[in-house]
Amino acid sequence: MNTLHPVLLFLLFLLVVVSYRAFNNQLLFERLKFNVGAVQRGEYYRLFTAAFIHVDFNHLLLNGFTLYVFGENALYGLGVLNFFVVYLIGLFAGNLFALYYHRKTPYYSAVGASGAIMGVVYSAILMFPDMQLALIFLPIPFPAYLFGLGYLAYTLFGMQAQNDGIGHTAHFGGAFGGILATIILVPQVLTNSFWTFVLMVAITLGFFFWRSKRSF
Repeated sequence: MNTLHPVLLFLLFLLVVVSYRAFNNQLLFERLKFNVGAVQRGEYYRLFTAAFIHVDFNHLLLNGFTLYVFGENALYGLGVLNFFVVYLIGLFAGNLFALYYHRKTPYYSAVGASGAIMGVVYSAILMFPDMQLALIFLPIPFPAYLFGLGYLAYTLFGMQAQNDGIGHTAHFGGAFGGILATIILVPQVLTNSFWTFVLMVAITLGFFFWRSKRSF
């Protein structure tokens, strides 16, 4: 049985320790969470700290498991330093996009490492598009690029609906932050995953075009 990479152990340790403290300290939770109004008032640190706390144990478990599933491949393809670069870019891209998207909703709040982890997920998918995945409710292996395209579409329409309590805007921002960072750091992924990237861009542009039409 392979041991977990020390970098992943370190990140999981941070997420568990800080989240557990926030579970038991509502004041700390409120101080660290992402909140549009608070960031607009100058509390920019929340763009970073919100990624280390979670709503509950199930939220933490889901994010930790996702990091575990995709993290080893991302580390293998990126190396340790670039992995941290992608993780941090996903983190900030996710929260900055959420800040922009919800800029007229000062009460909007969110927590969790999802933006950073989505950056890692989509980085791994670009580098290893044929990596085989299986879902609990669909235990049939399928290539990672299909998951990437499907989850991107789900995230975009979740942003539109805003009715499930999931921070889809952070997921979207983190995913594209990870994609762009990976293309810069490992430019050969455009050769290996050219059509995956083109389809991701097409899905995104198609969604925003459809959304703009609905607003008229």
